[in-house]
This record gives sequence, structure tokens and C-alpha cells, in this order.
Amino acid sequence: MVSTALASTLARRNIHYGWVVVATTFLTMLVTAGAMGAPGVLIKPLQDEFGWETSQISSALAVRLLLFGLMGPFSAAFMNYFGVRKVIVFAMILISSGFVGSLFMTEIWQLLLLWGIVVGLGTGLTAMVLAATVSARWFTKHRGLVVGMLSASSATGQLVFLPLMAQLTESYGWRATVFFVCGMILFAALVVLAFMRDRPSDLNLPSFGEDRITPPPVQTGGLLTMLAAPIVVLKEVSKTSTFWILFATFFICGLSTNGLIQTHFVTLCGDFGILPVAAASVLAVMGIFDFFGTIGSGWLSDRFDNRWLLFWYYGLRGLSLLFLPFSDFSFYGLSIFAVFYGLDWIATVPPTVKLAAERFGKEKVGIVFGWVFTGHQLGAATAAYGAGLSRTELQSYLPAFFIAGAFCLLASILAITIKKSGLATPAVSAAH
Repeated sequence: MVSTALASTLARRNIHYGWVVVATTFLTMLVTAGAMGAPGVLIKPLQDEFGWETSQISSALAVRLLLFGLMGPFSAAFMNYFGVRKVIVFAMILISSGFVGSLFMTEIWQLLLLWGIVVGLGTGLTAMVLAATVSARWFTKHRGLVVGMLSASSATGQLVFLPLMAQLTESYGWRATVFFVCGMILFAALVVLAFMRDRPSDLNLPSFGEDRITPPPVQTGGLLTMLAAPIVVLKEVSKTSTFWILFATFFICGLSTNGLIQTHFVTLCGDFGILPVAAASVLAVMGIFDFFGTIGSGWLSDRFDNRWLLFWYYGLRGLSLLFLPFSDFSFYGLSIFAVFYGLDWIATVPPTVKLAAERFGKEKVGIVFGWVFTGHQLGAATAAYGAGLSRTELQSYLPAFFIAGAFCLLASILAITIKKSGLATPAVSAAH
């Protein structure tokens, strides 16, 4: 097999195969995030072709974001039961099916079904939970850095592909963007089939930073037990204040990123006379700065108190959102916003994953973070619909930006109220 031969070659050069898994996961999250971001440049073309209102289209995108989050804890359970590689390939089939089906849609309910439900379920299987699962299984050393790299791929994928998709849409129509997205997904699926492995023990390797090979846990129970595992874990961790603080702050994270900027920024800029390609280019600049900001956040999360990192990240994001309406949407104003907001776009993920692992243990971190990420996407869905409703009813997106900025300042205060260290409850501690 390709992966076995490559693992042997890398071992002779003292390179751990975990880095190949990271690269494969990076590509997977990059292209699926690009698929998540694609509808952001397609709102106006859909309005022009079908006559749908912003609030109608936003409702479908809100469903997609909601399912993207709700699938998180079950995605972790599926990966534990079926294996990471099978889950990723199945997810990519779902995403492609949703986009291909949309080529033939004529009614708003079809948009809701295809881009809301089908794409939402597919992208939810390869969300941030994948980063948490891969980092926990393959890395003991540098885990925060790995989470930062993979988190950066997700946010960067949502943003960096947007200028190209905007250009394709402007030149050849929105269906050309759909074909582009499907091509990206097919390529990534082939790479996953060739190089992805579920655990280091599959290649007779220890995780990076350890000396002993850890065998995979013994599967107990059947499919129903696996499906019930996220509910059991939620019941356990929901008794702790730490879980609810992480959930609440990540709700605000989604409210101020995916649901607001990713979904509506291009249309917002259009309201101020900025063309879609130029607006998408601003998002791409955010993606570039996010890449470095999130990797830097992973490095910092291995070295500093993650509660205070979250305090600064949310506080600075809130200030940048409150600044945007006063930027006059000039070149310099948007450039300042793109740099500061971009550095902070998803820098909150590594500290949040680290806090979840420290408080609840690495075997549960995938499912626990899945529930926390559900909060993220509930916030994203709220903003995706709420901002669209604001534009429809008030003829302006700006109230949504003021609200999101204020909530970010609240999240910065909540973050430092988390207990300083230790597993969250004796019950959780006893499980390990």
C-alpha cells in the first residue's frame, strides 16, 4: 500500500507519518471549507436568476451552518466506529451530490434541501472535529500547533477560494463555480484514499511524541451504542460550568465569523459599491492573515494560559467588528479590518480544543469539542439568518455587525471565568 511504503521511507529519514496525515487532513478541510464558503458569492446570482430574497436564501444557508455544527459530536462517534478515512470519503460524496443536484434546482425548497441539508450534513462530517480527532490520535507533542494548522486550513479554505469562485461566477455564471467545487472535492477524495490512515497503530507507529504504540480501543456495543455515545458524553459534561462557558463563547465565535462575515461580507460590500471580486479579495487577505494567526495561536496555546488567549482573541475581534461600520469601506479602512480581523478569524480554536482536552480528557475530546462546535454553528446559523433578515427588513447589515461586536466583548469576559486547571468533574476524571 502507498501509505505503508511511504511510512517506511519517512521513518528512515526520521520523519513521522503523522505529518502526512496532517497534510491530507489539511487538504480535506481546505476544500470542504471552500465548499462551505461558496454560497457566500452566489447569493446575488441566485437572486438575479430566481428572484429569491436575501432572507430566503439565508434561511437555507442557516440550515447548512446548523447541520454543519450538529453533526460534530456524531461525526466524532462515526470516526471512532467506522474510521476516519471512510467517514471523509462518504462526506465528500454527500457534498458533491448536494452541489451537482443544485445545477437543476428551480424552487427555494430545493436550495434548502441541497445546500441546506445535504451539503450541511456532508461538511459537518469534516468539520473542526476532524482536526481535534486527528491531532489527539496522531500527536502528543505539538498537539496545539497541529490543531492550529488544521484550523487555519478550514478558515483559509473558506476565504482564499472566494476570489476565484467570484471570478468564475462573474465570467461564466454560478454553475461554473459548482463544477469547480466538485472538482476540488474529487481531487481531495483521491488523496484521502491514498494517504489517510485512522490511527498510528495502523502503520505500527506510536503517536508523535511517544515511544510506545497505543493499540486502538476495543469496540464495545454496536451501531446504536455508537450513536448514543455523544448523548451520554453530553449528559456527563453538561453538569460542568466549563462546558457551558466553552459552548457559549464558541456560539459567539460562530456568530461573529462563519454566519456573518463568510456568508454576508460580499453582499455587504456590494451595498457600498464594491464589486464581488474585490470584496472576495478582501476575504482572501483575511484568509492569508488567518493562516498565520491561527498557527501562531496553536503555538501560543502550547505555552500560555488558554483562558487569557481567548480573552484577547474575542476582545480584539469585537473591536474590529465595531470598527468596520466606521471604516467608510475605503481601501485603507477595509485593509485595516482585513488584517486585524483575519489574524483573529479562527485563532480561538486551538485554545478551545486545548481547554476541552485538559478538562475532559483526550479520549472524549472529539465528542466534547463536537458539542462545543455545535454551539459555534448555532451562532453561525443565527447570524446567517439574522443578518439577512436585517438587510431585508432594515435595508442594512450594519446592526448585525454592532451586535456581533458587542457579543465578542462579552465572550472575552466569559473566557477568563473558566476554572484555571484540572479535569472538570470527579466523574470525568474517574473515566480516565
